[in-house]
Amino acid sequence: MGRNQQGHPELKAGIFHSYLSTDLGRGFMLGFICLVLFAGSGCRPSPQFQDHFAIPGGAWNHDYQPKFKFQIDDTAAAYQLSLLIRHTDAYPFSNIWINMDTQSPNDTTWGKMRIEIPLAAPSGQWLGRGAGEIYEQRVAITSLSKPAHFSKKGIYTIRLSHDMRRNPLPEILTIGLQLENLSSLPK
Repeated sequence: MGRNQQGHPELKAGIFHSYLSTDLGRGFMLGFICLVLFAGSGCRPSPQFQDHFAIPGGAWNHDYQPKFKFQIDDTAAAYQLSLLIRHTDAYPFSNIWINMDTQSPNDTTWGKMRIEIPLAAPSGQWLGRGAGEIYEQRVAITSLSKPAHFSKKGIYTIRLSHDMRRNPLPEILTIGLQLENLSSLPK
């Protein structure tokens, strides 16, 4: 084995080393690494339904009641229903009360439910994911042990409003709904 000008042992460049020193080789290697990372990440499948509404001016008025409409075709399936809430770190409360009204296909009446969603831990630290001053939280309304079941095929409507004393409710940026068919989740 020879020595280079600095006196270090000189390694013979093999075919693999020569290939990686080219732009094509580096691109291939980067693509291969990304493929391995994404293939092994075990992500969840896309939800059956997900939508969100921006709260006008970041202050949620009682009168603003976004409606989410989604199609149910499989009445035998169990579903996970979640709320998606985005707020700033200036939100003045540690929770939010939500009125969730549900209307089944071809019905004129609304089923009503009131839900408390904690947004901060007892220590005051915000729950969910944060980026700068914005926090986002996905909160399951149903559980895996008590999933939602829909008895009729067709289009369901869910209407959301806040049930807090302060109106408008400041620092709420978006409200959303997510529906997942539990049979499509990895076991």
